[in-house]
Order: sequence, then structure tokens, then C-alpha cells
Amino acid sequence: MLILLIKYKTKIVFAMLFLALGQFPCFAQSNGDAPNQQVSGADQPIPAAIAKELEAMRKRIDELEAELKNAKAPERPMTPATSAKATVPVAPVVAAPATTAATAAAPASTTLAKAAAEAPPAKIEPFSDADWTWLNGNPRTKEIFWDSKFFTPEIRADTVYVYDFNHPTDHSMGGSSELFRTQEVQLTQLGVGGDFHYDNVRARLMTQFGMYSATTPRNDPSPGHGQWDLVSAYRYLSEAYGGYHFDKLHGVNVDAGIFLSYIGLFSYYNFDNWAYQPSYVSSNTPWFFEGVRVQIFPTAHLKIEPWFINGWQSYASANHRPGLGGQIKWTPKPWINVISNNYGLGRDDLFIPNRRRIHTDNSVEIKYFDRPERELDKMAFSLTADAGCEYGGGVSCYGDHSGGPKQSFLGYMFYNRFWFHNDLFGLTLGGGKINNPGRYLVLLPPINGESAITASTNSPYFTENPGDPFKAWDSSITFDYMPKQYITFRWEYDYRHASVPYWTGRGGITPPGGNTGTPTDYICNNGVSSGDTALGPATTFCTSAPQNSSVWFPDLRRDESFIDMSILVKF
Repeated sequence: MLILLIKYKTKIVFAMLFLALGQFPCFAQSNGDAPNQQVSGADQPIPAAIAKELEAMRKRIDELEAELKNAKAPERPMTPATSAKATVPVAPVVAAPATTAATAAAPASTTLAKAAAEAPPAKIEPFSDADWTWLNGNPRTKEIFWDSKFFTPEIRADTVYVYDFNHPTDHSMGGSSELFRTQEVQLTQLGVGGDFHYDNVRARLMTQFGMYSATTPRNDPSPGHGQWDLVSAYRYLSEAYGGYHFDKLHGVNVDAGIFLSYIGLFSYYNFDNWAYQPSYVSSNTPWFFEGVRVQIFPTAHLKIEPWFINGWQSYASANHRPGLGGQIKWTPKPWINVISNNYGLGRDDLFIPNRRRIHTDNSVEIKYFDRPERELDKMAFSLTADAGCEYGGGVSCYGDHSGGPKQSFLGYMFYNRFWFHNDLFGLTLGGGKINNPGRYLVLLPPINGESAITASTNSPYFTENPGDPFKAWDSSITFDYMPKQYITFRWEYDYRHASVPYWTGRGGITPPGGNTGTPTDYICNNGVSSGDTALGPATTFCTSAPQNSSVWFPDLRRDESFIDMSILVKF
């Protein structure tokens, strides 16, 4: 309609003028002029109301014509139409040659092209030009129900039921940073928080109510160095940091506080992962750091992130030297993700100030099949390999000839993920293996309430002495039902094997009558603490009157298999 109005603008105006003049007698007829006398319409007076209306119509048509020109893509200029009365002699209109029109249009086109070429390319947010929800360790949510310029909320709930086929009588499990109790429904984590962002200033808060608030701090020995109850201060926080965003390169972020570590690829939050129980190179490596990080994005597909941190998953420094490390993340194509995490310098063994730790963690994830129209619509795999060691303080990276027993870590894990029916279902197969002489990264079983702090003094039932051997492997199969992007119903079966007795057996890992004395001492079968850290004196105490008992030992097995069922929510 707009185009028709503009095309016939002149005709419409003259038609309106004719209708308006038709309401008055023609002066030529009333004066008896000769029939060949011509009177121009312009010579006749037009009432003010009609003139005003015609002027308004002209303005409106001009506005519509301008809107049409703005809406259309740049085109070659059109030759303006010319109209004249038949009674007025006019010179014939000669069309300009096509080359002339093209030549006239050329300068404008050239100017636009030159300006477009000289204009700097628009920057995109790092890693925002592809769908990365398929990655292991990334949440799959794509939409936020509510957001604002200042705050983006986030809520997480992780509830799980575990059935351990070893049937421990105390329902207690060890050797995991995700699963802790069997034959019970447990809240692993309730996280409430989100991201604050305004005027380049940023902050993030995420809570960890539930089992994580007890189990994660328990694996950190650093609060045993000095005063103040750091465990109580931080136990309900999984992330808490503030910082600033600099508009340099593709962005530079500087943050300080508690932030997540992705050593071992898997996310601390199980909703984000392909499996609930990850293999050892993930479960036994840091989930968080406390310190300062700088995220540098030289391009939209590369991140360089150095860390200055208190230590290896620690709220404090276990000795007198902080840790240094960093991550490099590279996504050259939408179907590949390469990550390298490296750590060094830190002295992370409590009460052993001269022992140093180094570690490298490297992962690649590849999506090798993507056919959304098929029943099996997507396939991807992840491969992670880790290596590290400790040296000094009576141990070495290479063996006895270099200053002490070998204290090292070597491991890998591999997972393959299948998605079905437009990502409604997911199936993951995977597992891994480690070799960790010295056991410095083995998750200590919580026997009689043992923790990383008490084990730094003594761990009588599962030792972590230099040279102590530990090898293990595991496998799992995971099935996910994902009716909405915000929820996952997960079923998983895991089998795990260790070279030494490690997993909780039927007899449990809790002394008779519950935890007794200090975890550094042996316990008698009558529930009394021997008060001794050595087996010989403890045996004498427990067998003598008035105890007349024996030394209690936890039931540890080399094998463990279990089923876990979980409901995972993220908004």
C-alpha cells in the first residue's frame, strides 16, 4: 500500500484537486467565453480547509516515501518521473545511458564499501559464537527465566540416593568427593546465588548447603596451619569473588576470592557433567582455589588464565609459600575444546615445609557426530591425562636415587557421550585409572572421623607415608532423562577397584559406639581409644585389663560397586 501511494502521489493530489474544484461553477461557462478558452485550475481559488487538507496529504506521502527508501536496501538510483500538462509544451525527456546511472551510483557504493572495510570488526563475547552446552563440565541451560542489568540469579539443587553393594553397616562411604552415604537420600548441594555485574564491576556468589559443606572442607589440611576457624568461615561458600572487567582485547577479567577449579575437566556441580561419579583424575584433584585470577581473552576462542592462589584446593597456605598456576582454554572449532591446567611452586603438605608439588592436567573434548534430525543426534568424547609429583622433604619425583621414595601421580580418564531424541536422553560410558605412590592425592577414608588435618599428624588405619603404593581403576555407565533444560533425572552404575584395601566393606569404618578419641589413635573393640598412634602399644592397652579387648580395625575392601540415582536442578 505504501508503495502504491508513493507511485501515484501526483495523480492522487490532482484527483483530489479536481474533486474539490468540481463543487464550484467554472468561470468560463458562466461568462460565456469561447469554448476553446482554457482556464488553469491554479487560477481558481481553493477554500482554506481543502488547501490545508491537501498540504497534510502531501506531507504524509513524503513521509511514507522517505520511510520506504530507508527500509529498502541500497539500490541503483531510479530516474525521477516527470509529469506536465498536455497544453504546456515541454522538451522531450531523453533517458540517460545506463553507463551514466551506473557511474553516478559508483561513488556512493565505493564510499560505503570503503567505510565498511575500514571499520574495525565488531568484537564478540568469548566463546559465544557456538553452542557449547555439549561439553562435559558445562551446564546445558540456554535460557534464563529472569535477568537484569545488575544481577543474573542462579539456583542449584543436587539430591542423590546411593545403593552400595558392599552394604556397609554404618552407611558410610569413602574414596569419593561426590558420594558419601549409602542406602539414604542425601542433599549433596543446595546452591543459591548468581552473578552481579554493573559498570564493568563484577561479583559472584554461590552457596553450598548440604553434604558439600562438610565433605569439601574436610579434604583441606591448610586450616591446621595457625589460628582462626577457616573451615567454619568458608564451609557454606562454593564460589565467592569480586572483580573488574577491562575492555581490552576481547576482555580481561581480574577476580579475587574463592573460584572454581576445572583441573580434571569435570565441574564441581554434578548437573554440568556427563556422569555423577567422575574418575580419580577429576575426583581427587582440586575443585576450588582461593586467591587471584586474571582471565585474558586475546581472541574470542582463546583464554589465558594465570592464578596466584593459597595452595592446592586450600583456604589457607599449608606452609609459607603460595601456589602459582594457570589455565589455557582453546576452542578453534565449534566441535573441539582443548584445556591445559598447570600448577606449581606450592608447598601443600601440612607440617612439611620443604616439600613442593607440581601437576599438569590436560583435556580434549571432541564432538564427532551432530545430526539433530536423527534419533541418535549427537556423540562426543572427552580424554583427560594428568601427571605430577612431589619433591623435597624426604620424597622425589623419580625414586630413591633422587632424594627419597617416589612420590608421583599419573592417571587418565575417557568418557563417551551419546544424545538421543533431540537431547531428551543421554548415555555416557567411561572410566579411568591412576597410579599414586605416596598417596598424596588419594582421598582419605573418613575412618573414625579422620580428616586431612588429622592425617597430617597420623592416619593409623590407612597410611599416606612416602612410598606407600596405590593403584586404582574404575568404570561407569550413566543414563540421563532430560525433559527440560533445567532438570536431569540420572541413573548410574559404577565399579571401582584399588590395589590395596580402600573401599568401605560390610563392617563399616566407624568404631563401636561411634567416633572415639582422636582419629590419629587406634581404637579398641570395646569403643575405647587406646591413646596410641602405634599398633604395638595400642595392642597392649586394648588387651590388658580393664579393657580385655582387642584393637578395632575398619572393614576395607579392594572393590566397590554401587548404583546412584539423582535429581539435578539448575536455574
